[in-house]
Amino acid sequence: MNIIECKDVVRSFGEPPLVILKSLSFSVEKGEFIGITGRSGSGKSTLLYVMSGLDDLSSGEVKISGKNIHDLKGEELHRFRNRNMGFVFQFHFLLPELTTQENILMPARKYREEKKREKYALSLMEQFHVLHCKDKRPSQMSGGEMQRTAIARALVMEPEILFADEPTGNLDSENGEIVMEIFEKVNRDFGTTIFMVTHEQDYAARGSRQIHLVDGEIDSDARTRRIKN
Repeated sequence: MNIIECKDVVRSFGEPPLVILKSLSFSVEKGEFIGITGRSGSGKSTLLYVMSGLDDLSSGEVKISGKNIHDLKGEELHRFRNRNMGFVFQFHFLLPELTTQENILMPARKYREEKKREKYALSLMEQFHVLHCKDKRPSQMSGGEMQRTAIARALVMEPEILFADEPTGNLDSENGEIVMEIFEKVNRDFGTTIFMVTHEQDYAARGSRQIHLVDGEIDSDARTRRIKN
């Protein structure tokens, strides 16, 4: 079953327009772990932002779970993203005044679900080895601990899809490996669909599929392993 469908996706900027994404069409099955690679400027991050509704389309269509997300506006779009998607970026974007637990529960706060999600948040902290940071603020944590906290925050609402933009780009090799192990576990154990932009070819190869972009076009799209249904 396809959870994401992209049809003739175009994104351009400026006047005259600089075309970043050039009529891309592909679909993503539920449970896939896709690594997006390409040189700087190839359109990797732009594609992630357009697919998730964080950026506008110039033309084309993106459907997630059957909904055209670029037809959703305002609160409807925010709610759909909050319920169906999680986001991890190169920088953790934790709120400095909040503890680890409070940061993880931030997506639940808007819908007054902190109590409902608290047990799950503690479970994520334990699985990601940051339970000892439960009452610490970001300034008291290492870079790896902060990124693992950011991943837990992205997952606390149990999204169907995790979008990750260079999630290991600000980490050393040891912490980058820890993050990749978490992603593999989340994909394997939770069945979460993962769409990960990375400049690390070795990391991209650990997913179930690799899409390589060149100048805003799909240069190659290869399945590296079967997904479990």
